[in-house]
Amino acid sequence: MSLPLSARIVAAAFTVSGTAHLAKPEVFESLMPRWLPRHREVIVGSGVLELACAAGLAVPATRRWAGYASAALLVAIFPGNVTMALDARGTGKPAWQAATFARLPLQVPLIRGALKAARSA
Repeated sequence: MSLPLSARIVAAAFTVSGTAHLAKPEVFESLMPRWLPRHREVIVGSGVLELACAAGLAVPATRRWAGYASAALLVAIFPGNVTMALDARGTGKPAWQAATFARLPLQVPLIRGALKAARSA
């Protein structure tokens, strides 16, 4: 069974984001919720999880677990996205502020895509 387009989008987003988390973890440190300990380890770990989910979505035998894991990961990283959006308000960069807030509702179709992939397995 072929991978639904929405799941391909999730896999592509996780591939790009996971690679960025591993290549430049320092970029994400200021985005971490202050209450969360061990920022660097969480950033690297989330990058590894994103890459694992992307790979899992591509393989029919692992698509079900990868779809559910992807949806859970998207829910788990949402507080970081909210923190980034709130912190962007003070940057004086309207385009950046708009982008960080605009990506928040995009979590919903990404989660739907991940769940669709899980159900398509």
